[in-house]
Amino acid sequence: MATSTSSDRPFTVDDLVTMPEDGRRYELLDGVLIVSPAPGRRHQRASFKLAMVLEQSCPDTMEVLIAPFAVQTSRTTELQPDVLVARERDLTERNLPTAPLLAVEVLSPSTGLHDVNSKKAAYERMGAQSYWVLEPLTSSLTVFELDASARYQQVAVVKGTEQYDATAPFLVRIVPDELLKRSRRTS
Repeated sequence: MATSTSSDRPFTVDDLVTMPEDGRRYELLDGVLIVSPAPGRRHQRASFKLAMVLEQSCPDTMEVLIAPFAVQTSRTTELQPDVLVARERDLTERNLPTAPLLAVEVLSPSTGLHDVNSKKAAYERMGAQSYWVLEPLTSSLTVFELDASARYQQVAVVKGTEQYDATAPFLVRIVPDELLKRSRRTS
């Protein structure tokens, strides 16, 4: 859902602090407010497990964070990818004021169009090296990387038990099915 202010001015990050704490995600994209419902269980599980896999391979100079954590590159753009990887030196306590090395969106029926279109375009403009889209319903991961002309190129689509051996932002193996099934611990 996108909205504008009553005075027809773009929203800014200052407006975000006035949003209700109602469990929804409030993001800004070029001054347009994007409101998403709270993610469901499958979405949360996939985000959490992906962050854990990334964390296990993450070098000390980088950090893996999960939403809500703001990528705020201007007064009118603040996005909260489901999972992000950034250089530790680029992070502040409140946000990431520059492009992440990796931004990941886990698709939900209510956010899919924004994730694969407007957010992908925004991360490309920012210069985020990698953009991943994880689709829980089809157990697939689509990977985009910036090319020499700073445009995203699709470099991989893996499904189910197929493996994606990422080289950026660091070496890590991703298997979509492993991110979506529930782990059972034995005592």
